[in-house]
Amino acid sequence: MNYTNQTQEDLFSCHSPSVVGYRYFAVLWGCAVTLTGTVGNLMTILAFAVDPHLRTRFNVLIVNLAVADLLYCTILQPISIDSYLHLRWRCGQVWCSIFGLLLFLSNSVSIITLCLVAVSRYLLVTKRALFDRVFSNSGLILLVISAWALGLASFGPLWPVYVFVPQVCTCSFHRTRGRPYSTILLFFYFFVGLGCVGVFYFLIYRRVKVASQALLRYRPSRRSSRKKTAPSVQGTDDSGVESGTAKTCSNEMSSQTDPSKNTDEITCENSSEFVQRSPTDPNSSAIKCPPDIVSASPSSPPAPATAKPSSHSGTSRDDDEFKRVTRMCFTVFLCFVFCFVPFLLLNIADKNNRAPQVLHMFVANLTWLNSCINPVLYAVMNRQFRQAYHVLLIRAAAPFSCLWTWWSQLRQ
Repeated sequence: MNYTNQTQEDLFSCHSPSVVGYRYFAVLWGCAVTLTGTVGNLMTILAFAVDPHLRTRFNVLIVNLAVADLLYCTILQPISIDSYLHLRWRCGQVWCSIFGLLLFLSNSVSIITLCLVAVSRYLLVTKRALFDRVFSNSGLILLVISAWALGLASFGPLWPVYVFVPQVCTCSFHRTRGRPYSTILLFFYFFVGLGCVGVFYFLIYRRVKVASQALLRYRPSRRSSRKKTAPSVQGTDDSGVESGTAKTCSNEMSSQTDPSKNTDEITCENSSEFVQRSPTDPNSSAIKCPPDIVSASPSSPPAPATAKPSSHSGTSRDDDEFKRVTRMCFTVFLCFVFCFVPFLLLNIADKNNRAPQVLHMFVANLTWLNSCINPVLYAVMNRQFRQAYHVLLIRAAAPFSCLWTWWSQLRQ
């Protein structure tokens, strides 16, 4: 009996003299992630529920990402904190298997959702009609359910090989007993999946950059050649992350009886790049997209050499908007890569577990950041989410303000 208890204790222990001091840093780090991630992701879900401007098709994917992160922060992260505090797993083998399954389910749903976000952004910029068909209301429900079902079906078969891993003081699948299935899954999700996300964002970047360069080249001459400039279009789209409004444009040549009156007419379909914009927002702006190929009539009168100063200022604003849109597009994806790539590379390079245990723990703790950083990014880089968070915080603080006012009156 004593031998059995000792063996069980060794199987669920990650104690080592080299990590006794580090565990306190890990516990503090885990508490910060739990608090920030739980509050932030819960506020993201509530903001979507209470703010009608945020209830867009694109933001359904944002909420799905928040739900996956909330699952980790509220259920899994406190268990990890307990393991680091005591340097052993205290929940038994059944909960170890459940923990491992939920851990990879949360990560896989996050990766699938990032892929859906990238695909939706690409279709929104290039093929709006296909975007409307694939990411319709019913289509989004099916995609969200499929993301969770695919993650569960992928990592569910690894149930027998979820064990406690002392190097990172948490439960995961066994490094050798799960092969080659586990290796294929990791390669598919973390390399193929994230690689596809990067490819789609690169295609979006290239297309928007081409449109921006064409805008700088043709906009002054086209504006100055017209007696009356068409007003900029502004509206509400299906994205939910604030940014400039992109347009898919087609060039139409209208032939008149008089050759000297041939002009190019541009018809643009309004489509959002990355986010919803309130129609009443005075600070909102729209990017005017020139046609991909501008055909000039030989008989068209030459454009004046000088353009109006307003066109230059508009071009500068549009260029700044383009840079901000691109930066927002990549930030969430790059943060996910930053959190997980060191952990993956260390596990690939250190097959024989020769690296210090504290290094394994540190790169594993770095992955915790991914579950809490997205709400911070939304608050910093997105005006509408920031305003929604502010409203929620004011509502949450209202009872305490009333209580403080009542207490102050009693003291007086």
